[in-house]
Amino acid sequence: MSGEGRGSPFAPHTADERAAMLAAVGADSEEALFDIPEPVRYDGSFGIEARSERATRQHVTSLLERNDELTEFLGRGHYDHYTPAAVESLSARSEFLTSYTQYQPEVAQGFLQALFEYQSMLVELTGLPVANCSMYDAATGLGEAATLASRVRSTSGHVVLVPELLAEGRRAVLENYVAGTELSVESYPADDGVADLRALERRMDGDVVMVYAENPTVRGAIEESLEELGQLASAHDALFCLGSDVVSLALLQEPASVGADVVVGSAGSLGLPTSYGMGMGLFACREQFLRQVPGRLVGAGEDDSGRRTYTLTLQTREQHIRRERATSNICTNQAWVALRTAMAVASLGPDGLVEIAEDCVTGARDLASALDDVDGVTAPVHDRHHVREFAARVDRPAEDVVADLESEGFAVHAIEENLVQVCTTETNADQRDALVAAFEEVMG
Repeated sequence: MSGEGRGSPFAPHTADERAAMLAAVGADSEEALFDIPEPVRYDGSFGIEARSERATRQHVTSLLERNDELTEFLGRGHYDHYTPAAVESLSARSEFLTSYTQYQPEVAQGFLQALFEYQSMLVELTGLPVANCSMYDAATGLGEAATLASRVRSTSGHVVLVPELLAEGRRAVLENYVAGTELSVESYPADDGVADLRALERRMDGDVVMVYAENPTVRGAIEESLEELGQLASAHDALFCLGSDVVSLALLQEPASVGADVVVGSAGSLGLPTSYGMGMGLFACREQFLRQVPGRLVGAGEDDSGRRTYTLTLQTREQHIRRERATSNICTNQAWVALRTAMAVASLGPDGLVEIAEDCVTGARDLASALDDVDGVTAPVHDRHHVREFAARVDRPAEDVVADLESEGFAVHAIEENLVQVCTTETNADQRDALVAAFEEVMG
């Protein structure tokens, strides 16, 4: 269909239908439904001078050269690890890069097998028997865990408890997920960078549907009370959800062994460059929640000749079949980024993955020790073991310290008035001494 009055395949409403809808909502035009500031409204011209391709390249290059070259020691949920060249090369093959959701198993066996391997890697790392492929990011994984908890919990309850120390964006996404439901979000206090177990125990009652904890925490501290947290949740018939990431899971306590019902977090720290936006979330859970898992699942079976085959399974959970009764509204295809993570983990192997995780502990420890020797700096603030990152106290305003470090070519987080946070991985290891020297310069 085309032409005024008949609509289009993408917006098939007639002029009369559009007029009726506008009248029902009291708007004079479709444009009136959108509040677009005048300075950014399109007036028919972009006002951009026409240039040749060569001139455009030169202009863009000159603009990019004005960017400051900063060595990033940033973390708080976004972690930079080396991506093997094989991942960049193989994942760019057309059969992977141009593929959408693998709904046709007869033409996507290779991709489906790779995704099955990705799920298997998460199962091995978490100890839980079911993993999907995959979530948008760690924050949406947490939101999906909360709504899953409300669906599967047999008794009444509506409160989701999260740590007081939680990335702002992660909590905001969770609150968006539960908006419109009976769920509400509350926080429990921290004690020296980890969960305050006694305060949480005082808060627990029959209203709590899920308890969420992180290991490591948003400040990089290793949570030492995971078993107690799991037991506390179980005693009150609440789900225990644990947040982590692919690298940390290679070294820290296996979530299944401490009573975790669901594991969420970041899987994109391996295989994806740091973008401080796009990511990929992991989601794993107990088998009893199999039919409630959000996103897509790849299963293994056999064809009519007995050969092992792979297919997307239990699709009756998804919105393209169940519509409003689906377990989740996640729809964007995350298969390609999951593929990259699977490639990265496979290229490292178990020993390589553990080696990176161990360096994240020793590197953070050694850098914190070196910064602690700088006058005006106390590091780490929390008397804990850390993974990748740690908080440091400075005797100047943190924002000023961050700005001065930026002028020295380094980027760190300011998290409180006198607290900064520093994150180190193998990709900035060669700049750790230079960062310490920069701290000495700006704190002197």
